[in-house]
Amino acid sequence: MSETPIELELSAQPSSQPESERGRQPPPLFQLPFPTQDPSNIYQQTQLQPELQLSPNQAKPVWINHRKLFLLFLGFFLCAAILLLIFYMHHILQTRSNNQKDKVVTPCLSPECQWASARLSMSADPFTHPCDYFLFTCGSGRLSPDSGGRQRGQGIPGHPQNQREKAVWPERRAQSKEKENRGRREEKILDRKTLLLQYLREILDSNDTPGSKAVQKAKGFYCSCLDIKSIEMAGAEPFLALIQKLGGWAVSGQWNKTDFNSTLSLLMRDYATFPFFNLYVGKDPNEIARGTIKRYIQIDQPDLLIPIEWNRKTLKSQAKTKTLRPFLASCQRYLALLGALPSSSMIHVGNFMSLSSELAVAAAPLDYRLSKGQLYKRMTIKELQSQAPAIDWLGCLQAAFHQLPLIEDDHVLLHNLPYVVQMSRIIGKWMNKQELSTSGPIHTYMVLNLLHTLIPALDSRFSETEKNLSVALGNTEGADPRWKHCVLETERGFDSVLTHLLSERTAQRDAEEIIQNIFSSFKSKLHELKWTDEKSLHFVMKKVQSLIPKLWTTKRILSEAELDLLFSKVTIGSGTHSFFSNYVQILTLWQKRLRQLLTEQTEEADILSVTPFILGDELLFPMGMFIPPLFHPSYPRAMNYGVIGFLLAKDILHLILPDIYSQSETVHAVGECVWAHYLTVTERAGRGGAFSLSAAQKQEVWVQYSALQIALQAYHQSLMNHPSDPSILGLSQTRLFLTSFSQVNCDSDPYREFMPLEPSFLITVICAKSDLCPTSLHCPSKTLQHSLQTC
Repeated sequence: MSETPIELELSAQPSSQPESERGRQPPPLFQLPFPTQDPSNIYQQTQLQPELQLSPNQAKPVWINHRKLFLLFLGFFLCAAILLLIFYMHHILQTRSNNQKDKVVTPCLSPECQWASARLSMSADPFTHPCDYFLFTCGSGRLSPDSGGRQRGQGIPGHPQNQREKAVWPERRAQSKEKENRGRREEKILDRKTLLLQYLREILDSNDTPGSKAVQKAKGFYCSCLDIKSIEMAGAEPFLALIQKLGGWAVSGQWNKTDFNSTLSLLMRDYATFPFFNLYVGKDPNEIARGTIKRYIQIDQPDLLIPIEWNRKTLKSQAKTKTLRPFLASCQRYLALLGALPSSSMIHVGNFMSLSSELAVAAAPLDYRLSKGQLYKRMTIKELQSQAPAIDWLGCLQAAFHQLPLIEDDHVLLHNLPYVVQMSRIIGKWMNKQELSTSGPIHTYMVLNLLHTLIPALDSRFSETEKNLSVALGNTEGADPRWKHCVLETERGFDSVLTHLLSERTAQRDAEEIIQNIFSSFKSKLHELKWTDEKSLHFVMKKVQSLIPKLWTTKRILSEAELDLLFSKVTIGSGTHSFFSNYVQILTLWQKRLRQLLTEQTEEADILSVTPFILGDELLFPMGMFIPPLFHPSYPRAMNYGVIGFLLAKDILHLILPDIYSQSETVHAVGECVWAHYLTVTERAGRGGAFSLSAAQKQEVWVQYSALQIALQAYHQSLMNHPSDPSILGLSQTRLFLTSFSQVNCDSDPYREFMPLEPSFLITVICAKSDLCPTSLHCPSKTLQHSLQTC
């Protein structure tokens, strides 16, 4: 039997909102009764219709007098009721008239608001079709009793889950199809990292002002990255020229047998390439607890090109047997693209794979090294040299961090000393093989690692070869669009320039204000929780009271003059080979950043960070969170609090209360309450289709519901200080807040696997408090004849 589709019914008192906001409204649930007759007429009619006729000389019975008194009393009561009703209606109308005046909103006409208005007008209005909107935005078919949550096969053609959905929801296929089509027209909020990259893309694409020379160089690099035609025309020639600069290689038959450590130092210094070990800068966690902020050079095992796997029986890594054939094919393809003869390329490929396999055996996964205490092993450069003599450690590190006065007694941190020791032995063995002296396998190994570093700067034949190997290894993720790749590469070298440009466009005072208001509302939320024990409450409150929320920026933003000086030696060219040479300069700049990290003790802001974190006693919120469409200073504050305010609150709850489910009974109760709302609206209760939420799911439901409450409370608090908040589309303040919140997409959330329902459904739950919403929302259901409780 097909189930009757859920339809919309808005039940509300006549609204004070503008007509453009309300649209066509159904009749109210009830109307106050208006009398149709005058009480005096009722009394006269009663007098004209006596039930008993009396003679003039006959005395009236006592009950007749009582009847007259009763009728007089009834008439007086009706008159009083009419007067009270008139007074009540006049008071209500006057109050609504005053509210109408109080709630008259000034339209926001800035370009940003016009853009936001157009965007919202194209989206579904949660107050027009709540049932359809809340249940199908992310696909309610993801929920089923046997799934325990979202179905990972959603949207995959031919996936069994899609077939189950058709069986469970046959009556809603038409609605789902309509929703799918509408979704294609709507621009839902993407994940915050993608939004930030899009915003940086707009900055790099803009031609509003010439900008400083450093800004022009950053934009020039970005444009050369997008010039695919020139990159394709250049082909492999730029890399072949670089090989000759390094002394050639045995694959071409022209190699001047350069010194191993000299070549390695050059690759580390100028090309950010580390064939035999990884190199980065960081703190020692053993010293962080003592308040030390010194940074060290950290040496780790490399990211080997050959696919490897961990053998839990032998406790050793090994090359994946199933992937050796596609890996071999990719190596042959690279050599062919670089002009190697088929007759000789197999020898070089074989040596490369043999050397890679030997190095792989010495590598180990992170969890194993952690269990063996191999991380953050401290030693001096001199001690490292004695244990791994094949590498000139001081010379290589001085090259990578040139201009820094490194000496043998400086300490470094090792993350897999057994690998480093074995790697040194393997290199020594291969270098001492007389029969390999002319083929130069060690040198070829380094050149192919350099090729891997520079593939992003070469034509599509190289990237396609890399992609084919990735697919053969089981990776199904699609490649990023070219613009995103180019933004990331630009940030890699011009991070300080982009930080400067982003800070110019960030309304720091407005961002600080919303951070403070959300955090204040969050602290008040903590007092509403029922804690399992006082110890948990005191621990959390002590932690919260010690935190200082603030916008995360660099200690000092570089001026345009300082940026010009910093990038004075960078030359960004244009032409056929321009991007390759530009990319090589980016690698140099990236290595320069490592040197700065080693010498500077301040914590530089990460421009690509989009989530808050705790550093010491500071709760830091990155600038990249406060960008359109999430936030803009010219937006109505209702929009800012409805989107970024909600996201800030959710981030704070996840960060500070990661284990709240075990610390508070409220989380369980609220999670169950919200879920009861969902089951009732979807009519799953009593159908056998309902299933219980896990603890993680209940916690996530509570987190997002609480985040919405926190953001709404913070917004109402801000209205007390700034009551004249403008609006768009003629929407009232609270309605604009909730409508903006409804644009947040559950699929963009990193915790989406734990969220069993579309976040915008929380509007129906929070609107159970009629005083919070501009209208009272409910989805009529034959199985539901009572109102749900407020969560």
